Amino acid sequence: MYFGAHVSTAGGIDKAIERAVDIGADAVQVFTQSPRMWRPGVHAPAAVERWHSLRAEHNIRGAVSHAIYLINIASDDPELYEKSAAALTRSMEAAELLSLDAVIFHPGSRKQGELDDACLDRMAAAIHRTLEASETSWLLLENSAGQGGTIGRNIEELAQVLDRVGDHPRLGVCLDTCHWYVSGVDVTDPQVVDQQLAELDDAIGLERLRALHINDSKAPLGSNRDRHDNIGDGEMGDGLGVFLGHPRLQNLCAYLEVPGDGDGPTAEQMERVRALHAAAVHTA
Repeated sequence: MYFGAHVSTAGGIDKAIERAVDIGADAVQVFTQSPRMWRPGVHAPAAVERWHSLRAEHNIRGAVSHAIYLINIASDDPELYEKSAAALTRSMEAAELLSLDAVIFHPGSRKQGELDDACLDRMAAAIHRTLEASETSWLLLENSAGQGGTIGRNIEELAQVLDRVGDHPRLGVCLDTCHWYVSGVDVTDPQVVDQQLAELDDAIGLERLRALHINDSKAPLGSNRDRHDNIGDGEMGDGLGVFLGHPRLQNLCAYLEVPGDGDGPTAEQMERVRALHAAAVHTA
């Protein structure tokens, strides 16, 4: 397993590689534009060129972006839907520019009730549009914490979206440990993790699991409250090692989105997660 972190791009996209290297990360996750604004990001050619050279120089094993939080491609509001589809497509265009492995995004939310055909069709259309903007980068749906009408609270919902899109070779999923835990999946229980990964393999295919978000949780199991905590400080504690050490998850890039000291993942957090992983793998 390769450990990465979500880091700031302040000062230029290339600075993200420097920050990842400074905390000892093997991989890097970034926003390619402000996460809470519709305005597209602009990346200076010199910064993009330096991004590529630094990634090669430091052997950064994985690089992904997280799409902006405003996106809701499930919305039945025409204006919000179009803004969302356009923003997701722009994220993919930036991913191609930076040769990212994938764009990770929250599928969005629907009104009360089950996912219906109209909602799934809207999502599929936006996903197809986004994937057409890329030749190499993947698009990954992230599981949700299950709050409100958010989509992706379980494997079944993620599979419904992927099934509606069809068998696209660059569409997959990213699993977030905090989201899974608060949606009711106890990632500290080996039998639960075994069962859930088997279900994911049957419904989606483990080959489509392309990235992990590794976060402890401030909120309890099944609470549907998305509150990330530092590794070892939350409800999962050392039990997170059960997930980290699972043999079916090795060789993936795992990105920390923890608060650190307030500015995101730190070198100490990278050391903690590596120690937890090493102990889990050793005892497996």
